[in-house]
Amino acid sequence: MSDLIAVVGATGKQGGAVVDALLERGAAVRALTRDAGSDRARALAARGVEVVVADAEDPVATRAALEGISALSLMTTFSGEDGPRGETRRGLVLVEAARDADVPFVVHSSVGGAERDTGIPHFESKRRVEEALEATRLPHAFVRPVFFMENLAYQLPPEGAEEAVVRMPMPGTVPLQLIAVVDVGRVVAALATDPAGSAGTAVEIAGDELTLEQIVAQISAATGVPTRFEQLPVDALDDDRGSMFRWFSTLPAYQADFAATAALDPQVLTFAEWLVARR
Repeated sequence: MSDLIAVVGATGKQGGAVVDALLERGAAVRALTRDAGSDRARALAARGVEVVVADAEDPVATRAALEGISALSLMTTFSGEDGPRGETRRGLVLVEAARDADVPFVVHSSVGGAERDTGIPHFESKRRVEEALEATRLPHAFVRPVFFMENLAYQLPPEGAEEAVVRMPMPGTVPLQLIAVVDVGRVVAALATDPAGSAGTAVEIAGDELTLEQIVAQISAATGVPTRFEQLPVDALDDDRGSMFRWFSTLPAYQADFAATAALDPQVLTFAEWLVARR
């Protein structure tokens, strides 16, 4: 068996962060993508990554893409017209392909709270994938990220702005746990490159915990642009996002293990550090 790690979603933000972290560790990487001719796929190939066409809607191609690997970085997304239902369907294809290919180790990037019956549709869809992976009895680990810092990027003040407003459908005084995508990649890579020590791990990861009022204060300090918080009505959201923000607003919501996160990723970013790093 070669020391080759396959990455699902390698041309996306989260999968791309996993690829970056694996390459930094000197690992050999196979990128699974639907379009090997895309700009991002070609950029990966130029960095020495093996690019393989595999679509989670195609079980045969997916299974073939998992042959001969030592570990799999697995993730799913609820984006698309079929939302969480489609996420579960595609996730089950990936899990079944890993089982049929007898993949030695799987690291599944899920979501914080997936195992706690949140009732949030796109958390529950990820939990169904977790359960399917558990049923295979393949050696595996779960990484459960909290709220991505990148979700706030579009609300940061643009260059030349005189003021800015961050709008979220939750109270400004309730703490929210945060993680940068780069740190998700580093944690997944740390686990994927240590199968013997990582099998059975389930870790909820975060780099910071701040209220929205603290977040806007840090944005103001980092950008020099006065920024304030405005609470939006949660009732205007669809069921999926509405249930998520109601869950955020009723503590405890996320329950990350900050010490375990830092042990796996000593470079883990706080929100203030993330603001500086992205400039």
